[in-house]
Amino acid sequence: MSHGHGHGHAEGPAPLGPVAAKIVVGMLTAIGVAVLIGTALLWPSSRTVDIPAPFQTTGGGAVVTEAGTVVEQGPGPCGSISFGRVFTGEPAPPATGAFECERSIVAIESGPDAGSRTLLEVIPGPGQPELEAGDEIRIVRQTDPAGVTQYSFYDYARGFPLALVIAAFAIVVIAIARWRGLRALIGLGVAFGVLVGFMLPALLDGKPAVPVALVGGSLILYAVLYLAHGVNLRTSSALLGTLASMALAAALSYVTIRMTHLTGLSEEQNTDVQLYIGHVSISGLLLAGFIIGSLGVLNDVTITQASSAFELAALDPESSRRHIFSAAMRVGRDHIASTVYTLVLAYAGGALPLLLLFSVAGRSITDVITSDAVAIELVRACVGGIALTLSVPLTTAIAAILARTDAPGQQIRGRHAR
Repeated sequence: MSHGHGHGHAEGPAPLGPVAAKIVVGMLTAIGVAVLIGTALLWPSSRTVDIPAPFQTTGGGAVVTEAGTVVEQGPGPCGSISFGRVFTGEPAPPATGAFECERSIVAIESGPDAGSRTLLEVIPGPGQPELEAGDEIRIVRQTDPAGVTQYSFYDYARGFPLALVIAAFAIVVIAIARWRGLRALIGLGVAFGVLVGFMLPALLDGKPAVPVALVGGSLILYAVLYLAHGVNLRTSSALLGTLASMALAAALSYVTIRMTHLTGLSEEQNTDVQLYIGHVSISGLLLAGFIIGSLGVLNDVTITQASSAFELAALDPESSRRHIFSAAMRVGRDHIASTVYTLVLAYAGGALPLLLLFSVAGRSITDVITSDAVAIELVRACVGGIALTLSVPLTTAIAAILARTDAPGQQIRGRHAR
């Protein structure tokens, strides 16, 4: 092939790459503007929502917790008047003929009663904490109708261990991925901020769940992808493919939830939401959960496909868009096979306790699979799998076109004609 053929731009059609790049950038700009407008329209109002009863103290306020450490623990007679009260020294002895239980003397380490102690009495059984001396815990501080401060067990204190796990995660990511890893962690922070600062308040405000999820998901994708991978055509092709796949996941989720009559009421949290926050739609929450849950795996697949296409184009400058697409799709098919397993097994792992209960209930496999709780996980995995699979050829096609921004559409065929 002569070089003269490659310079005959004036006689042939306009280069496809630059035109496609302008179209993609224009589409992403338009979508970005629409997302910002949607954010403004869906922004939660300043109205407050009453605290649901299970999360209230006896006085009707929000639960306040303090830090505590178990200093003494062991079985013994219970029924002491010091139970849950504030004292110094030793608790009052129980009444004659008291029942046996686990007694924990806890040093209060924060709040107005810091430096004092309280007594916890726990009857052993399923769901009850198994405390040991030295355990750091969180205890609820509240006031009874008589105005006396009372304490009760809330949960184990996990702040420091969780901080260590998060720090280890951040160190490993930054050590291996360096600046890109740091930017990815910043993107995670932005995603968490969108979730807590926009999506949850908007849902509590009664805004429609699907638009909230689509707008919130789009904000997350713009921030995460461009922060982690830079503002370039490679990232833009992955972003456009992910946005399109997310919209497809939303449509599929809506159709499948309506078609299968999923209610979500088999999950205790959803029942609590319906009972105490009645203006929030459970089916809408299901839809929003499906959409947001698909983002991580979609992002993984699309950025991999875009990177594959651009790397293949760089390795062989004379390869055609069709050749780039075909080669990247071979990578994509392997990625689909492995990611579908990951997707389904992740949801199956989350439903494992439920499946265990069903297995001892003597119910048929058909009843188990078609039950609301299992069907939700099954539909979620299938919807995610469909969106994931379709995102591969879509993103690969966009990336294959953009990877050849400097070549006319007809020039690149010569490689296969030789």
